[in-house]
Amino acid sequence: MRLFLALLVLSAAPAASRPQSDRSAILETISRMESAWNAGDFRGYMAGFKNPNVVFVSGGKFQDGWQGTLDHYIRDYGGSAERRGRLHFYNMKVDLLAPDAAMLIGQYRLERGARVTEGVNTRLFRKVHGRWLITVNHVSAYDVAPTAPEAK
Repeated sequence: MRLFLALLVLSAAPAASRPQSDRSAILETISRMESAWNAGDFRGYMAGFKNPNVVFVSGGKFQDGWQGTLDHYIRDYGGSAERRGRLHFYNMKVDLLAPDAAMLIGQYRLERGARVTEGVNTRLFRKVHGRWLITVNHVSAYDVAPTAPEAK
């Protein structure tokens, strides 16, 4: 009987740990994307998105799939570290919807010199060939009002 119970517990352990490992894999994808952006590697950043069929919505508009999103980043953020800015994702919440589907809602901050943008990402992840990839990305953003210089 003890052997049966031990085998039962061991057989359940991988299934019980899977949600945590899936969450960790999703958060690691976001971490790699942040690092790639900050290094100026837009293709590395886009490695977190399903290619070619990602649905990307920002500013009330659809981007034109994976390539259109990459082209947008290169056009609007490429050329220099100052123009690209420094990106930070935080406050990530992952909800596993199915063995191959998850939703992530999190915040981000993009500092480009005096211009600071903050926003929320809502991302649908799908597990494709063992990798968690973003298949739907919706961004809601706003520019942070610059702070007034201190009086001297």
